[in-house]
Amino acid sequence: MKTENLKKEVIKIFKNHGLSNPHAVISANALINAELVGAYGHGLSRLRMYCERISKKVINPKPKIKVKKISQSIAHIDADNSIGFVAADLAIKKAIECAKKTGIGLVAVKNSGHYGLSGYYAEQAVKKNLITMIYTNAPPAIAPYGAKKSLFGTNPICFGSPTGARIPFILDTAIAKINRGKIRFAARNNQKIPKGVALDKFGKPTTDAKKALYGVQLPIAGFRGSGLAWMVDILSGVLTGGNHAGKVKDPFDDFSGPQNIGHLFITFKTNLFVKNYTSRIKNNIKTIKRLPKIKGVKEIMYPGQNKDKRFKMNLKKEIKLSKIIQKDLVDLKN
Repeated sequence: MKTENLKKEVIKIFKNHGLSNPHAVISANALINAELVGAYGHGLSRLRMYCERISKKVINPKPKIKVKKISQSIAHIDADNSIGFVAADLAIKKAIECAKKTGIGLVAVKNSGHYGLSGYYAEQAVKKNLITMIYTNAPPAIAPYGAKKSLFGTNPICFGSPTGARIPFILDTAIAKINRGKIRFAARNNQKIPKGVALDKFGKPTTDAKKALYGVQLPIAGFRGSGLAWMVDILSGVLTGGNHAGKVKDPFDDFSGPQNIGHLFITFKTNLFVKNYTSRIKNNIKTIKRLPKIKGVKEIMYPGQNKDKRFKMNLKKEIKLSKIIQKDLVDLKN
């Protein structure tokens, strides 16, 4: 289906479920962007879940979002259990506004939900020539190092910077070996997951996506990955007033109440300490790209380049919809 036509369909579905037109547009844009960059586990495969959570009143379609100004640079947002896209969109725009005024913006969010790809919001800040760091926690999927029970989410870490070129530096990575969205996508489409990324509920390695969802995902770099997940849980959960320590509800399986996810958005100007950041970052990237390459590597890529290639390639063609997604679109329109 053509991108614009598909976006109109998704906007209509969100509006039918009670979202205002502006909120439906924000949410649809985020989901379609995930499809275009190839992050299918964060795209239309989640549309039914969002709509079910709205229908079961654990996402508030008409939130009364409150923004508490703490200083010229700092704000605290109570998202009133809005759909996560709306809370995150407001937060990154507020962080950008603060940074443009004072040099730095720090915005915390509580009572939010899953907001899709962190990199999507990082791009907004980078387009305004700002550096950004973004954190959000997630439902239990990873066991703290030394524990038997999963508690931390796949808690992504996101960093964005202008590069002096068209393509920004955007590092958006889960601290798990594979993000949970990919496992859910594989489970729904009866696909296998790679070896070495998850254990089943008995603690045995598995490539069965459905068994992985009921088991434990493995963090990157062993105890270091577990530590990073803990760090994100503190920054986005403990600090913001959001749920933490395993209390974030699974959006697909737990409809007992809102998720109360916390997010933290940090933005700042590139010229706070040096006036020639652009030339310095260009030199940094150029130096690394000129390093000798291992066999089979044509170019040393910085984070964000591959995603940009996928986006440009996918934008030129229609978005392919699986039979499952097609059924979702039909069901949710009625």
